[in-house]
Amino acid sequence: MTTLQQAVEQAKVAGNKAFIPYIMAGDGGLETIKPTILTLQQLGVTAIEVGIPFTDPVADGPTIERAGERALAVGVTLRKVLQTLASFREEITVPLVIMTYLNPVLAYGLEAFAQACVAGGVKGLIVPDVPLEESAMLREALNPHNIDVVQLVSLTSPPERIASIAAASQGFVYAVTVNGITGVRSSFANNLDHHFARLRQASPIPVLAGFGISTSEQIKKMGALADGVIVGSAIVTALHEGDMATVEELVAASKGVIAKSTL
Repeated sequence: MTTLQQAVEQAKVAGNKAFIPYIMAGDGGLETIKPTILTLQQLGVTAIEVGIPFTDPVADGPTIERAGERALAVGVTLRKVLQTLASFREEITVPLVIMTYLNPVLAYGLEAFAQACVAGGVKGLIVPDVPLEESAMLREALNPHNIDVVQLVSLTSPPERIASIAAASQGFVYAVTVNGITGVRSSFANNLDHHFARLRQASPIPVLAGFGISTSEQIKKMGALADGVIVGSAIVTALHEGDMATVEELVAASKGVIAKSTL
């Protein structure tokens, strides 16, 4: 069991659903990365998805895209983010998952990127513009360094593709809950229970729900279907506005939701 998967499983043992907040690295400057990560881990998150600003973020909704633009405007890059993570590596106690696009990784060089991830305490990688068929090169470069490559599965994926993605994904399967880009949603499709039941049956590792989840009620609802949730836009907005009360509320919604008798 990898470090990332173990963290998700440990949340379940504790009676919680896994909770992974997404942050845009460098939104507010590189100096915000350390206090943000240390605060989130103190709140008891399962892991942290660290977004890297990119000029063409095809999977990002308006909130995260604007956060990326703010980070790019102050010179934030993949290399600088990894260097910043390495500067306080000994204080990081939760797995970090880098979310980036393929071009910055290739420009960095796969082996150099892997080494920098190790130095920064990174345990997982999400690259939304790399389809399953082209993801082997990432696993070959990262797996020797104990870094998982997390695969995304969409609502429209047929059963055979779901099985293939679940078999290839590492750490957890990232189940996208909406068709389209990230961003706050007021409602979700009515057939999610069937979709997640099929996903969890096909997957040998935990399944986490992400995209559009932005309220405590939605965290509990999606948590009932999956092994945990990933919350992006709502966290990014709260951090940008300095609204830590909302961040704490969202994290708390994942706590104590599994009855001990069901474990």
